[in-house]
Amino acid sequence: MDCWKEAMGRSWIYPTLIICINGFFSTMRPSEAFLTPYLTGPDKNLTIEEVTNQIFPVWTYSYLALLIPVFLITDYVRYKPVLLLQGISFSVTWLLLLFARGVLAMQAVEFFYGMTTATEVAYYAYIYSVASAVVSYFHLNAITLASASLAFLCSFFLPMPHRTMFFHRKDGPEALPAPQKGLDSLRPEDRDSGSDGQGPAPQQQAEGAQAQSSVLRVLVQLSKDLRDCYSSRKLLYWSLWWALATAGFNQVVNYIQVLWDFRAPSHSSAVYNGAVEAIATFVGSATSMAVGYVKVNWDLSGELALGIFSAMDAGSLFLMQFTDNIWACYASYLAFKACYMLLITIATFQIAVNLSMERYALMFGFNNFVALAIQTILTLVVVDSKGLGLDISTQ
Repeated sequence: MDCWKEAMGRSWIYPTLIICINGFFSTMRPSEAFLTPYLTGPDKNLTIEEVTNQIFPVWTYSYLALLIPVFLITDYVRYKPVLLLQGISFSVTWLLLLFARGVLAMQAVEFFYGMTTATEVAYYAYIYSVASAVVSYFHLNAITLASASLAFLCSFFLPMPHRTMFFHRKDGPEALPAPQKGLDSLRPEDRDSGSDGQGPAPQQQAEGAQAQSSVLRVLVQLSKDLRDCYSSRKLLYWSLWWALATAGFNQVVNYIQVLWDFRAPSHSSAVYNGAVEAIATFVGSATSMAVGYVKVNWDLSGELALGIFSAMDAGSLFLMQFTDNIWACYASYLAFKACYMLLITIATFQIAVNLSMERYALMFGFNNFVALAIQTILTLVVVDSKGLGLDISTQ
């Protein structure tokens, strides 16, 4: 039995299988496409203004505030504990969504969902280290809670990695001298002063210095890796597009349901949000896969594709704003998501081919942080009731 466990721990098959199961269950959230109708319906009885201007912005703020601390903690604790935290946050999100009421409670939902999305970096970093609409909205959320709980349980079976990008590097510099050596080198009078309770013990001083040196070493390594990553003009340009496009994409995805509800109110119209999201995901995945099969030199044609499909994305947004037809809105969203998924795949390829896998995980996290900073500014100025608080169509 021990031999079997050891073989499973070393094999790539076991962690790959578990991480795939975890990813499947954590992304199977059938209720997400119906969040706005659920919040404004009889279950929660909130107004569309409360949802748009007071509740949804909390996700952006909490995501931004938690991303960098979570990224560093993820590396320090070697991923798995943060994946467990993600499962807990997922479960708390949908427990509150099911049973809590009021604006404050729904803001708490958005906070925990921000924690959930911030901890996704552990999922991606771990990889690099090794329904029908006729169901009631309440039952869809119950299904999502069950899926999130299964993803949480899967996290327990993931093996703990031994190596991370910064805190647990195999090629890191040598550790500080052991505390015992420090004690041996002290003079007798120094040993006495440390033992009479009037100052920190020499062992504590050595341990404190070692921890301080470790943190400083990590910060220096982090800044050096970031400087090396962005020293290439090509990588800088693609990363800038990534950040801007992802900020816009997150903003659209976060508020698209509000626009759909504005064009075709859920209390008086048939709601096809789930079908549209499913088709959009399928089309986006298909376009992403197509990039790998198209024989194109993206070094030469990448910027041309960037310009063409970014213009199509912008056109889709303009159409959503000017049309009153819900079907035209749905079609524009499908085109928008397909173009974004196509371009983000090309951008990922252009960045990844010039980086090691570990640095790619770092760049992924930092690009997302910049995207979140841009999105936060947009939310604060355009959406939040403390800012302009514009209506959804103008947004």
